Amino acid sequence: MTDEIISVIGGKQTSGTPGDVYESVNPAHLDEVVARVGLADAETFAAACRTAAAAQTKWAAVPAPVRGRVIASIGRLVEANAETLARLVTREIGKPYAEALGEVREIVDTCDFFLGEGRRLYGQTVPSEMPDKSLFTFRVPVGVAAVITAGNFPVAVPSWYLVPALLAGNAVVWKPAEYAAASAHALHRLFTAAGLPDGVLNLVLTDGATAYRGLETALGEGTVHKVGFTGSTEVGRRIGELCGRHLQSPCLELGGKNPMVVMPDADLDLAVEGALFAGFGTAGQRCTSLGTVIVHESVREEFLTRYTRAVADAAIGDPSGDVLCGPLLDERFAARFEEYLGWIGPHHSVVSGPVGRITPDNPRRNFTGEGGLYYHPVVVDGVRPDDRLFLEETFGPIVGVTGFTTLEEAIGLANRPGYGLSSSIYTTDPKAAFRFRSGIGAGMVSVNNSTSGAEAHLPFGGNGKSGNGSRQSGVWVLDQFTRWQALNWDYSGRLQKAQMDVAEIIPDLDFRL
Repeated sequence: MTDEIISVIGGKQTSGTPGDVYESVNPAHLDEVVARVGLADAETFAAACRTAAAAQTKWAAVPAPVRGRVIASIGRLVEANAETLARLVTREIGKPYAEALGEVREIVDTCDFFLGEGRRLYGQTVPSEMPDKSLFTFRVPVGVAAVITAGNFPVAVPSWYLVPALLAGNAVVWKPAEYAAASAHALHRLFTAAGLPDGVLNLVLTDGATAYRGLETALGEGTVHKVGFTGSTEVGRRIGELCGRHLQSPCLELGGKNPMVVMPDADLDLAVEGALFAGFGTAGQRCTSLGTVIVHESVREEFLTRYTRAVADAAIGDPSGDVLCGPLLDERFAARFEEYLGWIGPHHSVVSGPVGRITPDNPRRNFTGEGGLYYHPVVVDGVRPDDRLFLEETFGPIVGVTGFTTLEEAIGLANRPGYGLSSSIYTTDPKAAFRFRSGIGAGMVSVNNSTSGAEAHLPFGGNGKSGNGSRQSGVWVLDQFTRWQALNWDYSGRLQKAQMDVAEIIPDLDFRL
């Protein structure tokens, strides 16, 4: 069955420009159209921001604990529809069902955390330096948040923005990836079923370039007060530049070239398990996917032997089954991955077997990949610090391997690409773990765990090429969707001037015992 979906603005369906239709297809079965998506134009995006701005004031006036109960209802609705939503995610982007179900669970966890934050949007009472005067601070919503998300986590990552933004009293205009539009549309329906007033959460289905033009208009009109973006570093830079021209600081969650350091004392079986999941789960299409394994020379050969064996044994195939990974997300990512494979040079050693798309002429054992965007997992040994394979994000199932001799060298290699999202070290030495933590530039560090994996109450985000230091999840994300407002209340009946009319107690600084 093919869905016909269009944008939803102010509670009403809004058609795109006639003829502008995007077909979201199942990457595991390319002949299956999951949804026909009517694409909106730039003016529709800008209009959605105006609608959100008009609705935001009334939503902010709803007491925060009541908004928290709406968030709780969203969580219960998602939980009740978890299997249906997960199956749609699997069908639309090819994510294995077990992973898709875990992604849906992340929404529930996020709602469970934030339902209580409606009663904890705390300010502070601050002592004044003058008598008969009180000082207060308040968290206030920013206004309208424009949220633009990628499709590799089509429902979990959007919830990291939508839930706290709505809880804090903001209205939202959400632009999901076109190739994950059906999943986004379903999630929007679940959110609105929880009782959100019309105009508080608006769904705009369009392409990236059109959304950028619409966002430029909205920022110029003053109807957007915060931008949240998850996607590539290249596009993130453009979003950051646009926001900077309007004196706004966006929340940017960008790409990664996430390192995993394997120390000589590491549990190699555990390290291999982590490298397998981090490198090839979701077909290597996570922002936290493993980029390069940096392994100590004393255990490099043994690690490679075990890792290549694990990769060879891993199940790849239809995502509705019990597999490590399914297809790539979309034709555009398959084409880009073909380019990354072209970065493999003569000095590299592909230790994992066949390379490229899985086809009847290039099968993976008995699996021919017919009808889908399936690719062989690739492990490349011998990557060097100046290789593109070492320095740049490779969104897909490819992992590089290089060696080191000292921990300081490993930290230098881990930081060299300039990304700073996630990182990992496998060791049984606490001193090595803490030295790695203090030296690595990543926003997230794992010890004896993979580079992938987030929890709803822990800050998520990166530095350098991976973001601008903003954080999602947990209480930290509230700094993205609220502003601090200060209030001073003088009840002395006279004008008291700060730093001037302050009582002074004179000490005798010349006193000695």
